[in-house]
Amino acid sequence: MQFAENINVAALGLIDHKVRSFLTMLGIIFGTASVIAMISIGEGAKKQAIAKYQDLGISNIIIRDKDLSDKELEEVRMKFSQGLSLKDGEVIQKIVPGVEDIAPQSEKKMEAKVGDKSSKATVIGITPSVSKILNYNVENGVFINQDHYTRQLKVCVLGSNIAHELFSYNNPVGQSVKLEDQWFEVVGVMQTKALFTETVGELAARDLNNDVYIPLSTFNDRIPKENRFASEIKQLTVKFNNSERLVESAAVIRSILTRHHFNNDDFSIIVPFELLKQEERERRIYNLLLASIAAISLIVGGIGIMNIMLASVLERTNEIGIRRAIGGRKADIMSQFVTEAVVISITGGIIGVILGLSFSLGISFATDVKTSITLYSVVIAFGFSVLVGITFGYLPAKKAANLKPIESIRHE
Repeated sequence: MQFAENINVAALGLIDHKVRSFLTMLGIIFGTASVIAMISIGEGAKKQAIAKYQDLGISNIIIRDKDLSDKELEEVRMKFSQGLSLKDGEVIQKIVPGVEDIAPQSEKKMEAKVGDKSSKATVIGITPSVSKILNYNVENGVFINQDHYTRQLKVCVLGSNIAHELFSYNNPVGQSVKLEDQWFEVVGVMQTKALFTETVGELAARDLNNDVYIPLSTFNDRIPKENRFASEIKQLTVKFNNSERLVESAAVIRSILTRHHFNNDDFSIIVPFELLKQEERERRIYNLLLASIAAISLIVGGIGIMNIMLASVLERTNEIGIRRAIGGRKADIMSQFVTEAVVISITGGIIGVILGLSFSLGISFATDVKTSITLYSVVIAFGFSVLVGITFGYLPAKKAANLKPIESIRHE
């Protein structure tokens, strides 16, 4: 009964002093909203990072032929290295333990044309095993299969972006695409893939949604090399049974390739699992920093509550004295003022949660930043706002409870 009465008194106080109450809540409102918005941005970035590295395969090791200038390539060839080759893949599969499969691929930048439309594309020669090794899924049609590979068919699978550029909203499957001076039949269209950043080194230079996939056998037979020093293949993707010993396996692979390439630094090794773990660590620190900055607003809001409550104690000194004189205990006075502070915090927290959810959704709609609203962010933000109310409402409540009844009644 006493608790309900305290809430009723607190609510009436908020209504009677609307402007003062709103200004008191501002810090809580914006602090709560900021915490939710910041965490949702961090969660959105985390999901994008996971999707990005899943496309690379978190149980994989990727070996890339380095992009060297013509002069550097010539120097490397003079030092007996032939660059990345299918033979490298065979040796790795034979020597390195835990290798499940290997997918070689070749690449060349070309112009893709359909009628009067054209687009720059990276043509990728692949083997059918790539679909088992990498997270490559088609949106429409089929992926490159063993029949395409064995018969060296002139078929291709388009990335989602280049399919839209060349065919707009028409179905590309069954249509033909001209890659420089050769025609290829479209058998499939890929799902949209996450874009890479500088974290993945050389892969950052390519939008995977602009890739065009053809059988590696067809690529080697029909696509001329960019120059006579070019390597046989551009990339080897090595899939392992599990991701527990990827770092050690990468070291073994580096040792093998260094020996095979006669100590020439003409390849790079990417471990997506390690990159993902590193990005998660950096993201965690980043999220903590953002949440800490947002929490400052809540603390400032708490200080505002304390100041207003202290002023309220001063204004209501006479009222407190009368309550004490007619039998009110210290605990009752303290409970009343703490309840008022909590009501302010809860009200501000609710408004802040609504504002924070609106901010998060608005950011997703208005910008390229993808946000992800989670229950725990709402609980943390709202719980912290209530905690702030209790913490910063305690001192004014204690001061009110310790006022002497007679002196309080005589106070003007």
